[in-house]
Amino acid sequence: MAATVRRAASSVLSRFLLTKPSPSPASAAGNKSALLGAGAAALHRFSTAPASAAAAAEEPIQPAVEVKHTQLLINGNFVDAASGKTFPTLDPRTGEVIARVAEGDSEDIDRAVAAARRAFDEGPWPRMTAYERCRVLLRFADLIERHAEEVAALETWDNGKTLAQAAGAEVPMVARCVRYYAGWADKIHGLVAPADGAHHVQVLHEPVGVAGQIIPWNFPLLMFAWKVGPALACGNTVVLKTAEQTPLSALYVANLLHEAGLPEGVLNVVSGFGPTAGAALCSHMGVDKLAFTGSTGTGQIVLELAARSNLKPVTLELGGKSPFIVMDDADVDQAVELAHQAVFFNQGQCCCAGSRTFVHERVYDEFVEKSKARALKRVVGDPFRDGVEQGPQIDGEQFNKILRYVQSGVDSGATLVAGGDRVGDRGFYIQPTVFADAKDEMKIAREEIFGPVQTILKFSGVEEVIRRANATPYGLAAGVFTRSLDAANTLSRALRAGTVWVNCYDVFDATIPFGGYKMSGVGREKGIYALRNYLQTKAVVTPIKNPAWL
Repeated sequence: MAATVRRAASSVLSRFLLTKPSPSPASAAGNKSALLGAGAAALHRFSTAPASAAAAAEEPIQPAVEVKHTQLLINGNFVDAASGKTFPTLDPRTGEVIARVAEGDSEDIDRAVAAARRAFDEGPWPRMTAYERCRVLLRFADLIERHAEEVAALETWDNGKTLAQAAGAEVPMVARCVRYYAGWADKIHGLVAPADGAHHVQVLHEPVGVAGQIIPWNFPLLMFAWKVGPALACGNTVVLKTAEQTPLSALYVANLLHEAGLPEGVLNVVSGFGPTAGAALCSHMGVDKLAFTGSTGTGQIVLELAARSNLKPVTLELGGKSPFIVMDDADVDQAVELAHQAVFFNQGQCCCAGSRTFVHERVYDEFVEKSKARALKRVVGDPFRDGVEQGPQIDGEQFNKILRYVQSGVDSGATLVAGGDRVGDRGFYIQPTVFADAKDEMKIAREEIFGPVQTILKFSGVEEVIRRANATPYGLAAGVFTRSLDAANTLSRALRAGTVWVNCYDVFDATIPFGGYKMSGVGREKGIYALRNYLQTKAVVTPIKNPAWL
């Protein structure tokens, strides 16, 4: 069983993205029309999807999981917010309330930071042997696997991603990531450096202290592991703020981490909103390090608040508008499928989505027609149902934002060849949407949509596509599809992006660093590089009397 799970975690792409679902009727979940806004109706006349492609109006499946944790986790205990306030977390299939969750604010951040500071300054965690910390994290990974069904169901219920994706790829990847950093815990060490005189020089790598972490709503569980794993392996303590849209899975697995033996105060979880809890965490003078994943605009605010407070170092993983380049020697059928998954994975709510699809002019028309056919076949519906490829968007705000971008594409003259409308009459479901004849200056080709919208652009040569692909403020990821090793080498070195996938996409192994150039972020997560985010480097210099050697 464990070996199977670890193999499943090795690659989102090979394990999940390219596994075609068996045909089954899609279903749309319910919601009151007031939650959807007017954007969908305005686009109805542009829809290219046949009625048979819409999800059936079936009642949503009731998840077989109990919501156990809705309070804040501070100093090892679940507690109410100091204000007593709560807020609703919603089912994106229906817009209905799943549970009410404690609404943390600045006072709760103060409590959480104080607990984390005591745990770091006085508690056992940084004073344990590294091997003991390793064993706690390994037990945590075992517990994640033991409770995999509940964890995956909570993630799907709160987020809207398919259960197949949550259970088949993401939960195993969380366990794999935790084990990866557990393995690093007792392999973090300094070195002895030579000096030009009679001095003994030690270079120590020390934990930074209290790490503040803010995770997003699109991959709550994975981002929990990406951030908490390396921070704890290095001996730090953590105050983590969840996204207000998706607090449930982080609270659940944080409880499992304490079951694994984590001392009180080492991990504190505060659910709440960005302008209150998030801003308080970023500005807090007792926080030694910040890590944030989210939009570029919010990342700029995080960086500013950190600078204005105590100049705490900040790691940022931000937005993107990633190019996916299809050369003229490509197998078009394979390229269409890979490009489709690159943009529509996770309902298009992926920071590294390959949302600018550059296709060589020699294969452009064929590619567009086959991309249209693939989008029209994509099964949209209740993410708990077998065979569904695409669930709802996260909430009404994101739903309407995406439809405004679709409207912009139509208004700017791009050709809408598939989708462009909502699915069904309830819930936050949007048709897989494909635009052809797009131009670089259009909003749909410049701005991060964060939804199921593919923009296909035409190019004629390598130098041209490099220039156009790099003409963006973002630089998170890129994809290259070609049979030519020379083209692959030229493009992968010329593209200014933190990750370039060649003939693959969305491969997120624990060892692979992830982060962006330009306005896509600062620093790297995952792999050995993430450890650097949570360590200080200290030089200790001591005179040596009568050294036998230097």
